[in-house]
Amino acid sequence: MELEKVQIEYARLEDLPSIVAIYNSTIESRMATADLEPVTVEQRLPWFNEHTPDRRPLWVMRLDGQVVAWASLNSFYGRPAYNGTVEVSVYVDQHCRGIGAGGRMLNTVFDACPALGVSTILGFVFGHNEPSLGLLRKHGFEQWGFYPEVAVLDGVSRDLVILGKKI
Repeated sequence: MELEKVQIEYARLEDLPSIVAIYNSTIESRMATADLEPVTVEQRLPWFNEHTPDRRPLWVMRLDGQVVAWASLNSFYGRPAYNGTVEVSVYVDQHCRGIGAGGRMLNTVFDACPALGVSTILGFVFGHNEPSLGLLRKHGFEQWGFYPEVAVLDGVSRDLVILGKKI
């Protein structure tokens, strides 16, 4: 994939099936999500509708018109005092991992944060997900929290690492 040919823009409703497909492709590996079974487009519709460009955006990366990655900002803890803090999610199509797509998505997020009133970004990552931990650390995130063995994936207890970055 030639990253100079990609376009990053706000997600549209017609992108939701591709967003869900990319998300579902990560479930089997037990690395990136605590969901154990694939989700449906219908199940993700309320989540999609919570994302608006002026508050909590959802972006897609397109290559030749196809969605190959997405990133979202999600509210943290749901109380007004936390409005300046968000949780970031970045998911990349399995054929486009390891070539800089995740970093490009994060840079889009960073660029948007000041206008959104966001000063703190959090990432919640399984402790065994070295690629995601590495991506966030490479982009200035530091470990701010650690929850040992809080998730069970296929009978294996997994740690949750919380990384943070001030904008």
